[in-house]
Amino acid sequence: MTQNFRVLLYYQYVPIENGTEFAQKHLKDCAELGLKGRILVADEGINGTVSGNFEQTEAYIDMMHADPRFHSIIFKIDNVAENAFSKMYVRYRPELVNLSLEDDINPLEITGEYLSPAEFREAMMDENSVVIDARNDYEYDLGHFRGAIRPDIRNFRDLPQWIRDNKEQFLEKRVLTYCTGGVRCEKFSGWLVREGFKDVGQLHGGIATYGKDPKVQGDLWDGLMYVFDNRISVPINQKEHTIVGRDWFDGTPCERYINCGNPECNRQIIASEENEEKFLGGCSHECRVHPRNRYIISHNWSTEEVAERLEKIEELTV
Repeated sequence: MTQNFRVLLYYQYVPIENGTEFAQKHLKDCAELGLKGRILVADEGINGTVSGNFEQTEAYIDMMHADPRFHSIIFKIDNVAENAFSKMYVRYRPELVNLSLEDDINPLEITGEYLSPAEFREAMMDENSVVIDARNDYEYDLGHFRGAIRPDIRNFRDLPQWIRDNKEQFLEKRVLTYCTGGVRCEKFSGWLVREGFKDVGQLHGGIATYGKDPKVQGDLWDGLMYVFDNRISVPINQKEHTIVGRDWFDGTPCERYINCGNPECNRQIIASEENEEKFLGGCSHECRVHPRNRYIISHNWSTEEVAERLEKIEELTV
């Protein structure tokens, strides 16, 4: 398959004055280059994923590196067959990532030790190490490092409280953490250091960098890496592929993500096409019978057809 497009993933913690104005101008600049993607701008820095053809993405890299604030940005580059986004968004936010802290972490002042992919792999194999996934639960469920802990949280901002509730089991350990591209781990690892953890390491460049490193070739990663664009997921382990995702409805191996048909729920779940249809695209009975269930509406099923399908679901779950 011809790969005529590229996806750039990047971030940089650096002070940005007049963030709202910068975001507006940056959107215009990206549009003029013909890029599509999603970029967050905050007073503390920038975090984005953009896609376009080689010339467009190369022009963006040159534009960013020409700005003294962003001259050291490292771009993770994926070659893809088609554009990974349908639109271009640049939005201002108070923070790049939110840990809901009264006294926020500044990664330029405090953060965990940067570990290269090879160093991170070696550290993971140390019996005194504990590996904590800093991503959301639905990201972990699709793929994660072998033996990594899945915090019982739904959002990144819930991570500090979960750590406090489980602090004793980690205090004497070497704590390793990782995320997709590294932006979340910068703050989370810094917070761990401030909380009193003595030996904290973070995967520099995130999973995206680990998967491309020729020394490790994605070793010790199981499943796929969740990404926030139209691809949904990408492979990481170049040596072997192990499916860790499980179908929401029957627990069978699966790596296909959908959004719950209920727009008020919109929960991301792993489901086969067969089960998505069988369970009307809803993650629960309440979502299946919701009057605005998108899956039912898109298939234009009648009230009688829906009732018949719901009856079959009841027979399956008895």
